[in-house]
Amino acid sequence: MKTSRATIRDPRINTVLDRLHRKAGRQLPGVVAHIAGQALRLAITRRWPDDGDLAYYKDKLIPISRDQGNLIYLLCRAIKVRRGVEFGTSFGVSTLYLASAIRDNGGGTAIGTEYEPDKARIARTNFTEAGLADVIDLREGDAFETLKDCGGPVDFLLVDGWSATALPILRLVAPQMRSGAVVLCDSSGHPPSDKAAYAAYMDDPANGFVSAHFPLYGGTELSVKI
Repeated sequence: MKTSRATIRDPRINTVLDRLHRKAGRQLPGVVAHIAGQALRLAITRRWPDDGDLAYYKDKLIPISRDQGNLIYLLCRAIKVRRGVEFGTSFGVSTLYLASAIRDNGGGTAIGTEYEPDKARIARTNFTEAGLADVIDLREGDAFETLKDCGGPVDFLLVDGWSATALPILRLVAPQMRSGAVVLCDSSGHPPSDKAAYAAYMDDPANGFVSAHFPLYGGTELSVKI
């Protein structure tokens, strides 16, 4: 009997994922403290983020959790994603889960976007080490430019960047998404209130989505374009 091997179980990929998740875990206490300070400043000044925040996050992963990564893989396998898009590549953790599913679906493209050149450079190294660079198109620069044209119908979108940009990015990519495409929004339960606007948009039938919120890693909004 022939057995199939899931790419997500490949030792090369898991070596990279293990290293990145461990690093993210070491950074987590400091990141949590910084976010708490951001939330306090937001309540006082209504500013989020500022230049100091952007500098702080330049070497921080803040990736999706393993459970979210596995959920991405399973969802993308189930709906046979061939073109998946993520906003907020960083060092490439979520990209590896998405690209693994696309590889196992027979090929296609995982489109990532990253504003920071150093993060993009390291992410590309991680993709090569994991053996998935051939199915990843990492677009460097402003996502509002790099994601204007995704090259065809989008099957899956991961929204994992600044809260204030979640809804604008969705609106940019949504017209390119096919019926039945899935959107996953990370940290939808975290401050600030921008994610509330995102959830309200998804809940409005006029916008063409059906959505549900799950208490996974600070809140995960799962939506389907209908």
